[in-house]
Amino acid sequence: MAAPMEALYGGNKEEHPEPIKAEVRGQLPTWLQGILLRNGPGMHIIGDSKYNHWFDGLALLHSFTFKNGEVYYRSKYLRSDTYNCNVEANRIVVSEFGTMAYPDPCKNIFAKAFCYLSHTIPEFTDNCLINIMKAGDDFYATSETNFIRKINPQTLETLDKVDYNKYVAVNVTTSHPHYDSAGNILNMGTSIVDKGKTKYVLFKIPSSVPEQQKKKSCFKHLEVVCSIPSRSLLHPSYYHSFGITENYIIFVEQPFRLDIVKMATAYIRGVTWASCLAFSKDDKTWFHFVDRKTKKEVSTKFYTDAMVFFHHVNAYEEDGHIIFDIISYTDNSLYDMFYLKNLNKDFEDNTKLTSIPTCKRFVVPLQFDKDAGVGSNLVTLPSTATAVKEKDGIYCQPEILCEGIELPRINYDYNGKKYKYVFATEVQWSPVPTKIVKFNTQTKEMLHWGGEDCWPSEPIFVPSPDAREEDDGVVLTCVVRTDPEKAPFLLVLDAKTFTELGRATVDVKMHLDLHGMFIPEQDLKTETE
Repeated sequence: MAAPMEALYGGNKEEHPEPIKAEVRGQLPTWLQGILLRNGPGMHIIGDSKYNHWFDGLALLHSFTFKNGEVYYRSKYLRSDTYNCNVEANRIVVSEFGTMAYPDPCKNIFAKAFCYLSHTIPEFTDNCLINIMKAGDDFYATSETNFIRKINPQTLETLDKVDYNKYVAVNVTTSHPHYDSAGNILNMGTSIVDKGKTKYVLFKIPSSVPEQQKKKSCFKHLEVVCSIPSRSLLHPSYYHSFGITENYIIFVEQPFRLDIVKMATAYIRGVTWASCLAFSKDDKTWFHFVDRKTKKEVSTKFYTDAMVFFHHVNAYEEDGHIIFDIISYTDNSLYDMFYLKNLNKDFEDNTKLTSIPTCKRFVVPLQFDKDAGVGSNLVTLPSTATAVKEKDGIYCQPEILCEGIELPRINYDYNGKKYKYVFATEVQWSPVPTKIVKFNTQTKEMLHWGGEDCWPSEPIFVPSPDAREEDDGVVLTCVVRTDPEKAPFLLVLDAKTFTELGRATVDVKMHLDLHGMFIPEQDLKTETE
């Protein structure tokens, strides 16, 4: 008998701040030393109040520490300002994307009126529940607001709060930054109606600061690489990630947009910020390519049909083309799946996506014959993807690589380079992953791992120290059990064969997480540092 969905999604999970030794079965590689650190929503009920949406829950960090063949588990709630305010009030008092919080009904009429007015330009939450980011020697919990929270990856303790807005004019950011070979961070955010303009801002955070300025944080040395004007002042595109190659930044401006006027009045109208997002299925999706050296955007206009997507897989350059792979949908039904009212025992039977996730490869010719006639396909690489010259730009159609995968990860040493392998969760018409997969983008071959009553999380690839090939290493995934009698575990697979090497079982109620990273032992500060 499978557990009701609410037991996995909609309740509150206990935290385990002290390490719990896991029961290890199988043989873990001796070189696997470090911490798998994961982030996701873990608390959905505070006092008598409940969040509306699974993505709104308070951030719960959890980790698996690998040390000399043993594995230790910890979990701890991020002690954000949001967490502290809510727990102190014993109710939800800070708004999240799908849940609007309102003032105490006992307040007098003047205090209420002031509270409503102060929400006109929303102050966003610091409930950083989506991902983990490395900046220099430090690690941060991140979400899509202008706040990130520094954490100790060994104890999961919450440290400093950083407001991007102090260093760069952005109101929202992605939680999927990129890292260059020197460890510098590249990230994007949206600057909403700043000086009468709405734009997408690409910025760089250095991995280290000059010796004489060691007391200054790396954020004080943040620099704006470039900005891309939004096609609409009051309707900027929503985006969750962006792409990068050796020479270019790839930004996809999709017709899944935020209505700024609706957002500014959401509080007073009694609706959520999520209701201010709308998908325009008849509009185009625009591709922007920024030259990393000149910091200028390629002037040719490239576009495709309307789509919604969250995750870039990878991108690279070949013979004057940019090739980029993304997971896309034909509508925005995914977000609606995770309203807690839908997460009941019949969830898997009754809640179906109206669009299956599709891994698409776009092949975009940056160098092409300028005299080519209208209607010509400008792609010269062997691919079913096309880029057809039209009067108003170049219309791109993708090659379909595969269907039914999400939460894609790669060997990050191949980020921005030609690559073969994607590690991902397998989802069909339900957004709940039941398997993880290894997909070969060149041969289209797919390997699977799945188990009865198992919901695996985003798979993380960890390269072996002496790796010679792209898939030399292991894949790690946290597996939650739908049967409450069965304990969750961390699964370790051989990345080449996709066979199980071992698992570390821990007797706790583990939450379904979103994203995270593996931190090798050498990247962890010692306690004395």
